[in-house]
Amino acid sequence: MVAEPDSFRLEIVDSLSDIPPGEWNALLPADAGPFLCHEFLSALEETGCVGGNTGWQVAHLVLRDDQKLIGAMPLYLKQHSYGEFVFDWSWAQAYGQQGMQYFPKALCAIPFTPVQGSRILSASNVDADLVRRQLIAGLKTLVLQNNLSSAHVLFPDAIEAKGLKDHGFMLRDSVQFHWHNQGFENFEQFLAVLTMKRRKNIRREREQIAREQITFRHVPGISSTDADWEFFYRCYANTYLEHGSSPYLNEAFLRLCAQRMPENLHLIIAESNGYPIAASLLIVDPISSKAYGRYWGAIEHVPCLHFETAYYQAIEYCISNEIHTFEGGAQGEHKMARGFLPTTIQSAHFIADPQFAKAVQHFLDREHQGIGAYVDELAEHSPLKSSKVQP
Repeated sequence: MVAEPDSFRLEIVDSLSDIPPGEWNALLPADAGPFLCHEFLSALEETGCVGGNTGWQVAHLVLRDDQKLIGAMPLYLKQHSYGEFVFDWSWAQAYGQQGMQYFPKALCAIPFTPVQGSRILSASNVDADLVRRQLIAGLKTLVLQNNLSSAHVLFPDAIEAKGLKDHGFMLRDSVQFHWHNQGFENFEQFLAVLTMKRRKNIRREREQIAREQITFRHVPGISSTDADWEFFYRCYANTYLEHGSSPYLNEAFLRLCAQRMPENLHLIIAESNGYPIAASLLIVDPISSKAYGRYWGAIEHVPCLHFETAYYQAIEYCISNEIHTFEGGAQGEHKMARGFLPTTIQSAHFIADPQFAKAVQHFLDREHQGIGAYVDELAEHSPLKSSKVQP
């Protein structure tokens, strides 16, 4: 067993502005994507989307060797479970029924972003396994010393998930729906790999939008204007309002991202008679060749407009720019009818109370079997034409 250096020191940082962007970003692997970068996470803090009275107390866990930053986890103390996309409300209720307090809990995640990727960051010139062990142990110590109920790491990569399991975390499955580019040259080539039923349905939906004479304007982040972001936020906020809730993000955050990371942003704006009526936002990761459909909204209701603005226009963008994967967000079986395929990803959970941890593990074992059966059932309804040779 390798001895861990006495110079290692764990710290809690309550504002990412205390860490220079270059130091934080130096910890990111090449495929980290835009959501982990200092520009994105600090924008959430500076515009009040997290921190303050949001229920997201900033508590990033960092590891230093002497004064040098060598590891980190994006970490928050949560007073609720909103904005996570891994639902543990039933755990909180059961905890309360036993006279125990579930919140606050520790959450290592990208706020409001159900995207898989690195969560335990380490500098390139250090032993990644050693840093990972230190940070995971530090997270568990934070929970136990502060009488927190639990720690949750949402959507880590496969290596980190295994490391967390080795340290007593329980793994939980989730299903998302992703679109994959098979080297398509145009949208018709994409349709050609779908079953006849799916092709006809998509064509019908697109024709309905065409009859309404709705056009689409694609706006790269570097070309976007304040007016574009003002309109997008109107659409985004209106969608939450129609569902009786409040938006997680504010307009200031969107504008700040447009200033700091415009190369990762792409707006799709739907227009009717020259006036904008709907919009969707893609976060683009050119390095990993991925696009993420993050938010959409409309100020007028038009049947099928959501599918065209948030899915079909985004797929056309991916084809034109040779992007391999389009992730349309969490959940949504309806995405399968539009060419998306199910993908299983995991989260990791540490419960401090041993008896409750045992009950959660039983729950997760049953849920794992159920999700396995669910994915098998989805596979029977694949939107892709069968490649099997019929006898």
